Amino acid sequence: MFDWLDWFTHMENTKPFVLVLFSITFVLILLYVFTNRKRSKRLESYKNIPFQDDDQDGESKDIKDEQ
Repeated sequence: MFDWLDWFTHMENTKPFVLVLFSITFVLILLYVFTNRKRSKRLESYKNIPFQDDDQDGESKDIKDEQ
């Protein structure tokens, strides 16, 4: 009944299957992230998050609070 599951018990069958499965998953994730223009613009804006905490004067909030 479950003879097809016996195929997975052999390591010489499982390793290539998992490699193909992970490769397809990786490519699908890349396509998901980079195909939509709005999503790619949003992801590009995330690179500036560490700098958005700075005030207009160029000083961070921590420095102003200490003075």
